[in-house]
Amino acid sequence: MRIALGVEYCGTHYQGWQWQSSGRTVQQTLEDALALVAKTPISTLCAGRTDAGVHAREQVVHFDTEVVRSEKAWTMGANTTLPHSIRVLWAKQVSDDFHARRSAIARSYQYIINNRSVRPAIEYHQHTWHYSKLDAELMHQAAQHFLGEQDFTSFRAAGCQSHTPMRNVHKVSVHREGDLVIVNITANAFLHHMVRNIVGALFQVGEGRQLPEWIRQVLDQKDRRLSGVTAPPNGLYLMKVEYPRDIITV
Repeated sequence: MRIALGVEYCGTHYQGWQWQSSGRTVQQTLEDALALVAKTPISTLCAGRTDAGVHAREQVVHFDTEVVRSEKAWTMGANTTLPHSIRVLWAKQVSDDFHARRSAIARSYQYIINNRSVRPAIEYHQHTWHYSKLDAELMHQAAQHFLGEQDFTSFRAAGCQSHTPMRNVHKVSVHREGDLVIVNITANAFLHHMVRNIVGALFQVGEGRQLPEWIRQVLDQKDRRLSGVTAPPNGLYLMKVEYPRDIITV
């Protein structure tokens, strides 16, 4: 049978989602816990790999097993041995043609910026600190240039393995809540470092160094060197993975 899980994690002390030759990863830690429940090795596949330091509110994974356990047993059993930084939120038996990555129709990310002059002591690893004053309204205006299906070559990492730079951004917004500037973005899929590169470019608009229309120019040039720095990983969260309702409902 095929089991899908919703997983929440704080990525601060992990080398990202995927197994690495050195350093602890979220995937390795989760599979170790599931293996104890199943009493046999478990191999998982996720909806979207996250980098070192990136967090997830609801990552979706699936695995195949011949071991019969209740959905509650998969959830509670794994959480019994998982560290506090990783939680299984839910478990559900799905059809054999469900795939955590290929069946997904959209993914949503959130990037949280602590925008004040003093470095924060609390939630330092959960937010990105940016001391220069940011204009969230200008950033929101600039971010609207990302909407729709277009070539995101200027916002992909050099080592990105995707066969195409085309992505469809469904919605994007930037707003301020006190000291926090929050970027929300939903797309059919994302390129490697795409969200962090988008935020890095929006920093330049928010600081007044570029006009909102500059984003359009960078997109049209299709040159990663023009879009600026890659924002740090610690403010980034995978928030939600969407599937057709007839495939998975939690």
